[in-house]
Amino acid sequence: MSQQKQTTKEVFAAVWAACDTFRGAVDPANYKNYVLTMLFLKYLSDMSHERREELEQKYKGDKTRVQRALRNERFLLPAESDFKYLYQHRDADNVGELINIALANLEDENKAKLENVFGNVDFNSEAELGSTRERNTRLKAVLEDFNRIDLRPSHLAGRDTIGDSYEYLIARFAAGAGKKAGEFYTPPEVSDLLARLVRPRKGARILDPACGSGSLLIKVGRQVGSDDFALYGQESNGSTWALCKMNMFLHRMDQARIERCDTLRRPKLVENDELMRFDIVVANPPFSLDKWGQEDAKNDRFNRFFRGLPPKSRGDYAFISHMIETALDGCGRVGVIVPHGVLFRGGAEGRIRRQLVEDNLLDLVLGLPPNLFYGTGIPAAILIFDKSRKGDKKRKNVLFIDASREFAQGPNQNRLRDEDMEKICATYDAYKDVEKYAHAATAQEMTENDFNLNIPRYVDTFEEEETVDIRATQKEIERLEGELAKVRAQMMTHLKELGIHA
Repeated sequence: MSQQKQTTKEVFAAVWAACDTFRGAVDPANYKNYVLTMLFLKYLSDMSHERREELEQKYKGDKTRVQRALRNERFLLPAESDFKYLYQHRDADNVGELINIALANLEDENKAKLENVFGNVDFNSEAELGSTRERNTRLKAVLEDFNRIDLRPSHLAGRDTIGDSYEYLIARFAAGAGKKAGEFYTPPEVSDLLARLVRPRKGARILDPACGSGSLLIKVGRQVGSDDFALYGQESNGSTWALCKMNMFLHRMDQARIERCDTLRRPKLVENDELMRFDIVVANPPFSLDKWGQEDAKNDRFNRFFRGLPPKSRGDYAFISHMIETALDGCGRVGVIVPHGVLFRGGAEGRIRRQLVEDNLLDLVLGLPPNLFYGTGIPAAILIFDKSRKGDKKRKNVLFIDASREFAQGPNQNRLRDEDMEKICATYDAYKDVEKYAHAATAQEMTENDFNLNIPRYVDTFEEEETVDIRATQKEIERLEGELAKVRAQMMTHLKELGIHA
């Protein structure tokens, strides 16, 4: 293997090339689980081998002391769970079964961290990977592809190389996985922007109650600027929860607590029979989730929906209500990505929205460009709630920003540029009007609009058309028609000379 240190993009490119084994034969929404799990196993194996070599040098080959020291490492690697062991058995007629056994044993040896993480991926599945012969051929190729990649920590370009490679892969899978992709991944620029807007500080407890693959949660943690923070997440989808767990470990955020649960029906982040409270709560929940659990919410033991029950077919305000109630009173900040309907729909949603405004919790309404998210082209908004505003008579305004027209257009998906994010954050920090871009609306304005928060009601982006000089335009038309007549006459002359009749 090469001694050159590998960058994030080099690791990503090598693993992405390994995906060719599955393309065309396995659904992209499914083969991401196989590739990302294999990447995780290869990293743990390479990391363990490098650590063993270091300990053997340190203890001068004393196997007993080496084994004792290895028991205190981040992960324990059983011999049959070692990637090298699997590679040596790549020609076995039951290679899929061997990989499953390797993962099961790895779970057993690391129950506190990995229990149930590999339960949703089956390397011996005929339905997913084909007949025995096809499956064996495919898995042998995957093992050979990954064997070419050196993931020893000392051979990676930086501490976050492997974690960022994992992020690159998740993004590519999300881009190609179709309509469902947005449920487990938030585009990196949007995550960066939201992380900056919620302003996490040292010592913060940070929650994402719909954490997907964990990318947004990691971005908010990094925004702190030190390792002094704690991450918590909840995710209902089993395979996505597993992706999130591995994502945390690959970013060396081993202490992150990621629960698999239905956040709205049965949240697991509970202490002393009450919801845990957090300094920062962020989420990109599924837009307008149908059948979110309204029938259970009527008797919610945590009283999260006291402002009103959201509609059965749209769970947007159910997530918002949960997030606000899990934010610390007096200081908690909430950032949530929502469809624009949340800003103006009536009925139960209108009543909840009015209560949130009257409670003086809403701090920012930010309109994003269209087509930023995987799987949907509809524009979205970011809402920031600040519980330090409650009871503060000096902070009654709500800042509205229309950032929908400033972005980089892509062939399949639009993207926020650095300058777009800088402008948004600077405008939020200043909290002042910017012509045709931002307006700090008063409580009276929102009341007069019947608590409809549709951004065009507060930010006038109308551009007057230039006045047309009719007389000058008519003269220009006459001049052009004269030139055209001359050209036609010349063309007719040339045609006659050539003996061609027009």
